Amino acid sequence: MYHERQVQVEARDTDLFGLCRPSSLLDFFQEAATQAADALHVGREEMIANHHMFWMLARLWYRLDHPVLWKDVLTVRTWHRGSKGVSMYRDFDLFRNGERVGEAVSVWILADFTTHKLCRLEVLQELEGTSGGALCKHKLLPKLRLPGSLAPAGERPLHYSDCDINGHVNNVRYADFACDALPMERLGGSFVSSAQLGYLKECRAGERLRLSAGTDNGTWYVQGDGPEGRPRFDAALTLSPLDNP
Repeated sequence: MYHERQVQVEARDTDLFGLCRPSSLLDFFQEAATQAADALHVGREEMIANHHMFWMLARLWYRLDHPVLWKDVLTVRTWHRGSKGVSMYRDFDLFRNGERVGEAVSVWILADFTTHKLCRLEVLQELEGTSGGALCKHKLLPKLRLPGSLAPAGERPLHYSDCDINGHVNNVRYADFACDALPMERLGGSFVSSAQLGYLKECRAGERLRLSAGTDNGTWYVQGDGPEGRPRFDAALTLSPLDNP
């Protein structure tokens, strides 16, 4: 079973180079996941009302075969891999004009709404028999191993506009933070062809992130530390030249 959602890349979704921002791609994937969960009666409101639980995104990875551009019309197709243990994988394919131009994989965990303690997915009978079956991907998302040579890349105060209905910084904003930590000259003439983000601890308005970044074997790594000095998120990004539109 899968869910599809069509979106168009609007001006608000693009960067100064006319490319779809990684954060906008993440937003497309996350909104498709939200709609799919609602269709299965495991969306936010029903989960809180019926189970006193909610979903938390732990990691997300995507890969693009081609850059996504302003005014592109995209179809996001998504499905989940099944409900076992305390985490669930949700997969995505991204199409443009009927051609697959990318894919994504995410890991979600189920937590108690009050205590945030992890819950086992087997309690959700709504998910039985609704996985993607043969569509399911095999890619796993282990925790990132960042090189030890990251250098300071500035600080980022967190504001009202960074936060969402959950009361903390929206998941997609971390992709903007990661891109902001990269040298601007690296982003010109290239696009973020793959990215993985790990959500380690919630951030809230009024806090400040200390960013550090570095490159290893062609991959850019970014880490954001909270004021207490512990990581709040990490990211790995690959840049590819703009020669394959």
